[in-house]
Amino acid sequence: MQMSKEFAVDLGEKYNKVLKLLEDSKFDPPNEPYASKCAAKEILIDMKAKLENTSNNQFSSSSELLKIKAMLGSVYLYLGMTSIEMEELSEGENSLQNCHDTIRDFFNNPQVVMITLNMYNQFGILWSQREPEKAKNYLHKAEQLYHKFKSSDNVAVDISTLFCSNLETQNEENAKQNFEKIHTFTLYYLAQIYGVLKDALKSAIYCHITLQRQLDSGDYDPIDWALNAATLSQFFMEKNGFKQARHHLAASSYIMDEYKEKLFSVSERNEEFDAKVEVFKHRSADIARCWAKYGLVLLSKSKERLLNHTDDISENCSLSADLSKMTLNPDANVSLEELQNLEFTSPKLGHYEKQITDKFVLIMQDAKLVFLNIQGWLQKAESYYTLETLASDHIEIVQDQSNMYFGLLFFEDNVDNQAKLHKRRIDLLENVIQQINPKYYLQYCRQIWFELGQIYSDILNIKCDKLREIEGRPSPHMLAKINHLTEKSIYSFTCFVESFKSDQEEEFVTQIPADFEKAVMQAYFHIGALNNKYITLNKKTQLANIEMSYKAYKKVVDYCKLNEKVIEQMPMEHNICKEMVTLLPVKMAKLAQELH
Repeated sequence: MQMSKEFAVDLGEKYNKVLKLLEDSKFDPPNEPYASKCAAKEILIDMKAKLENTSNNQFSSSSELLKIKAMLGSVYLYLGMTSIEMEELSEGENSLQNCHDTIRDFFNNPQVVMITLNMYNQFGILWSQREPEKAKNYLHKAEQLYHKFKSSDNVAVDISTLFCSNLETQNEENAKQNFEKIHTFTLYYLAQIYGVLKDALKSAIYCHITLQRQLDSGDYDPIDWALNAATLSQFFMEKNGFKQARHHLAASSYIMDEYKEKLFSVSERNEEFDAKVEVFKHRSADIARCWAKYGLVLLSKSKERLLNHTDDISENCSLSADLSKMTLNPDANVSLEELQNLEFTSPKLGHYEKQITDKFVLIMQDAKLVFLNIQGWLQKAESYYTLETLASDHIEIVQDQSNMYFGLLFFEDNVDNQAKLHKRRIDLLENVIQQINPKYYLQYCRQIWFELGQIYSDILNIKCDKLREIEGRPSPHMLAKINHLTEKSIYSFTCFVESFKSDQEEEFVTQIPADFEKAVMQAYFHIGALNNKYITLNKKTQLANIEMSYKAYKKVVDYCKLNEKVIEQMPMEHNICKEMVTLLPVKMAKLAQELH
């Protein structure tokens, strides 16, 4: 028996209707989100019944039977995919298993291989949340099958071609592209699964390979590709892979510049064009922020490296800024070869890479070059993320600007210049804190209050050190400056701790959210220490300051009695507070006696 032309045409028409419905499903109304998918499933069920009935008949050739099996496997595949998208997971699993059983003898056959690869991918999606290890195994099966078939030099048959009356009508170039696209999806899903399995480095490797394949095929959205590359760079730099991080950021900027040239080359300016320009500006600002984060982390990691190797760093430090030179554990799930291939084969990115170093910073001159780059990128981001339009992002950019000066501080030896850098941080943070409402931006206000408290305290320490070096009587201006800095630091820390009070009348909170316990206790510790730094000859004022200091230290001690786990987070500060709670009453009593 041979498949009739009418039967083949009918199946082809139904298959095309299914594709159209699935394509239109993204436009379904919110109250009927699966309307088109349900209609597609009904047609697929009808196709399944006809193919199952036909497969029970005798065919004149094995090629006819293979085609029927391939089409039936395709129908089961689409039923599985549609059910999974409709969150009917059990039904989706059954359909995928039926697909597997139908084509199990032909996995590597050119007519079936694309079905098999898609099936493995869908199994990966199905099990990704429930059993990620199982999902990983299915995806690796797809990866292995791809390489095996690729080495055979055969051309895979498109699923859509199966539903044409003649296989010879296939466009081989399109079929090859679709075959490669399925494998790109496999690699993308593997990246996600390794992320779920907490193997971040393996996940990053698969992300890079996916991006490279998209570049090679030309099948990608430039904005999405650039954002993904920039996001991946953030992972690399946290792992000290500054060479790889810079490379991916450079690729991101290259793609954005290429897209910009095409975008503004069109002559027609309409609403669609304006929308594209807005998206471009938005994502350009995001990528500028990623570049800025690169510079900030480079300064931070360079400082950390120098602090950990105070001797001859060139001889005693093996830490590299290149992931391909890292020492792998024997049980590592990645190879050095994989780490050495984390660069794009195209395009040429030297112009973008040379704007900032990928080496650890050693001296002020190098740190300042990094600083200037960060400053430029943050200014670009700030021009898009304004306080009036996107306040949360604007506040974060201001915080990054403060961190930019903080990163430079470590490399600055001159204490007067250090104080100036601190002052720049204060100007930035005071300006933004005055413009935002704590009711709506409490999270950011808390961060800024605490940081301001630390900055004022740091400048105060610089001024106190200079005071100790002065021979003779210090100037009234200098003493007033020290008291002013003390007052501002106490005020900032007080704003921070009072933001945790549930009632303005409440004297003291008995339970602070776990994430903030250490910070609040440290703020009280600072308030206790700062009240002892006021300079005054008035004994009554001295007594009042010591009493405030005692109260702050005692709050730490009292809170830690009720919440002992906090002591583990700040043992040194807790010991000092306990000691001061014992010593300060003696000092207060002596002062009180003198006053009396």
